[in-house]
Amino acid sequence: MKLVSLHNVSVSYEGIPALRDVTLDLFSDDFTGIIGPNGGGKTTLVKAILGMVPYSGRIEFADGISIHDGTIGYLPQQNNFDRQFPISVAEVVYSGLQSRKRLVFRISSDERKKADELMAMAGIAPLSGKPIGAISGGEMQRALLCRALISDPKLLILDEPTNFVDNKFEKELYEILASLNDRMAIVMVSHDLGTITSYVKSIVCVNRTVHRHNTNNITPEQLANYNCPIQLITHGDVPHTVLKRH
Repeated sequence: MKLVSLHNVSVSYEGIPALRDVTLDLFSDDFTGIIGPNGGGKTTLVKAILGMVPYSGRIEFADGISIHDGTIGYLPQQNNFDRQFPISVAEVVYSGLQSRKRLVFRISSDERKKADELMAMAGIAPLSGKPIGAISGGEMQRALLCRALISDPKLLILDEPTNFVDNKFEKELYEILASLNDRMAIVMVSHDLGTITSYVKSIVCVNRTVHRHNTNNITPEQLANYNCPIQLITHGDVPHTVLKRH
């Protein structure tokens, strides 16, 4: 089932093209990795889907999917929370419910239980009452993941979710996402092609234009055809593919 369809979508910043004529479908069972060079338009693609940047063309959502009601969860590349703002970790997680609330924002006992379960899954349950100014960047990233999940989205979009997290939680995160994919579509922006190919089902290559590759097996020759530059790096005896960073 198609959840989101982009038709001839283009985005420009001050007259400079960031995305050109993008046509792309996202499906209900997708676990898709979005890759491409820095500045190639990966985050712009995500923001266009979320209605965060103006675009030309057309973006269609399936019935029951909306950018306004929590059915799409989003973990941004960098959080914009004021770390001096007097809000706790738990309150950050609860804030993911605001799109489903009306005039009065109250947290039910079931919602508190759901938040507690998510924080336990992410390993931050002991931090629930701490102010966000007292936690690390990696702990904040975990809290924002819980925030993106608390509304039970049908589509989860993550932009470089392993920023600020340690290697242990990075592996845990990918395993969490793989289990979540049983009940939601996942779209993840990443620069680490060598790691994500162990988890994703398909790859979207973005470098102004967009190409969908419907498996997680991709060769340097295919990436070159998609105008998606890479370089091969070897860790020990194991070839590891990452995107060029400039």
